[in-house]
Amino acid sequence: MSATAPSTFSRRRFLGVVSVAGLGTAVLTACGDDSDPSGTDSQGRTVFEWWHIQTTEPGKTLWPAQAKAYEKLHPKVKIKCVPLENDAFKSKMTALVGSGKLPDLYNTWGGGVLKQQIDAGLTEDLTDQVKDWIGDLVPAALEAYQFDGKTYAIPNDIGAVGFWYNKALFAKAKIDKTPTTWAEFLDTVKKLKAAGITPIALAGKEKWPGMYYWAYLAIRVAGVDGMQKAADAKDFTGDDFVKAGEHLKELVALQPFQKGFLGAAYSGPTGQGATMGNGKAAMELMGQWAPNVQKSEGKGLGKDLGFFPFPGVDGGKGKQTDVFGGGGGYALRKGGPKEAVDFLKFFVSPEINSKLVKEAGVIPVNKKAREALTDPNLKAVSDMLYAATAFQLYLDQAYPPAVGQEVNDSVAALIAGSKSPEQVARSITQVAKSQ
Repeated sequence: MSATAPSTFSRRRFLGVVSVAGLGTAVLTACGDDSDPSGTDSQGRTVFEWWHIQTTEPGKTLWPAQAKAYEKLHPKVKIKCVPLENDAFKSKMTALVGSGKLPDLYNTWGGGVLKQQIDAGLTEDLTDQVKDWIGDLVPAALEAYQFDGKTYAIPNDIGAVGFWYNKALFAKAKIDKTPTTWAEFLDTVKKLKAAGITPIALAGKEKWPGMYYWAYLAIRVAGVDGMQKAADAKDFTGDDFVKAGEHLKELVALQPFQKGFLGAAYSGPTGQGATMGNGKAAMELMGQWAPNVQKSEGKGLGKDLGFFPFPGVDGGKGKQTDVFGGGGGYALRKGGPKEAVDFLKFFVSPEINSKLVKEAGVIPVNKKAREALTDPNLKAVSDMLYAATAFQLYLDQAYPPAVGQEVNDSVAALIAGSKSPEQVARSITQVAKSQ
């Protein structure tokens, strides 16, 4: 994952089925009966371990239940569940990578960490094994796990960042449509301010929510391909990344955030989620967990809550349909059992994915499970993902941890007025080249 602890903790905390609250150490739980070592047991069953991070409900119950359902259909297979709290999982995986052997089936967020495991020869290429059914999955959900045209993991959830807005406050400011370009977005901010409404809620203290603005602007200006080229070259000093900072500086100059935003957290009674949920700001840029946070930290907006994609930038190489987000999936160790891949096929099948959509609130990764999604807010995010022309993984997962942390720190400094767009680009580049 990342050294950017605030972003990781806050995102995972509110993803519903993915949690960082829970067990501090590994807890081994047999999905069937008493667990046996991986391999073949005395009954001739193929046994494999499944490491996941579902340590709180509903995932704590739902995940092993699906393993048991698979075992019932395949009596010659036994799945040994190993649920791990997020940070405990990362620590153990780091140690296992160093030892040269990974669990049979293990959680991954894709991106740079998965690529390191692939380059070390520790992760199985699943391309041929999944070719007959991978077309059933939403393309954007797969991108974090595909490299050089090959697939190394299968997604089980997906999410994305966009603007959540208060329809009543937009109406009060006589704004009758959501912005589709950055220029229109700035005009929207000006209209809200003129109506005496705080345009945007921002948790400036935690840095990662502000990073979303720079990241999305960089995607819109440079394009996802440009993001990848900069990452590969470890050089973010190009004009596109400076322009991203300049556009963010344009927004900051309008003073769009709530009073005291630099000291505001994401959660808590005065945090970003509560500010938005209590109707004290018109917009927030956040992931698909935002509506739940608005309700848990504040009153929630109910039917007044709306959603729109991050605006496009005139002259930029990226499209408004390019999406920024992340999710979770599962990879197989090199030489791992084919039965584990068959279980993944079962786990992301329309039937099981629909069940997880209904009972765990995940956004479907199987195209045929989309009809199970009835929540209008999650459906809006799902629709955006389904139509995505490109997908950029969260920067603190796509890039090495130190680089992700520097993006957060430098962008926070730009928002606070202590760094220029050029300095932001140089600082990120300096850290990238040191890795």
